[in-house]
Amino acid sequence: MKWGIYATFFGLSMVKFLFTPMGGQVAQLTFMETYISCCLGAIFSASIFYFSASFFMKRAVRKNHEKMAKRIESGTPIEPKRKFTRMNKLIVRMKKSIGIIGISFWAPLFLSIPGGSIIAAKFYGKNPMTFPLIVVGIFFNGLIITSITYLF
Repeated sequence: MKWGIYATFFGLSMVKFLFTPMGGQVAQLTFMETYISCCLGAIFSASIFYFSASFFMKRAVRKNHEKMAKRIESGTPIEPKRKFTRMNKLIVRMKKSIGIIGISFWAPLFLSIPGGSIIAAKFYGKNPMTFPLIVVGIFFNGLIITSITYLF
């Protein structure tokens, strides 16, 4: 069996799901082998990052406070952090325009599985349909990307 290749596709899909199926034909995998290994990797990564998103958000806040405290005690001038960056504006615009389905389907695909899962959990973590929508989005997007890859 091709366990090493499956593990490679599984691992690559955990990080960047959008481009991983494109290597399926090069690795001499069938359509189903590529689709299943990529979807399983993406779902595994999405579940880890979606359900631990609160930990990552709390950790980021704590690190920011520690950094600010170090700057204050050392006397270094504190430059205010920009709150309205391009990425923040894009994410808020996406949230307002496409809602929970769009964030759950497209954010993990275009941003990355970890980043998109954390953003979906941040905006819609209390909604019980968010994670199932992410999983359905991974299956749907995986089918589209793998089909495009194998057709061309």
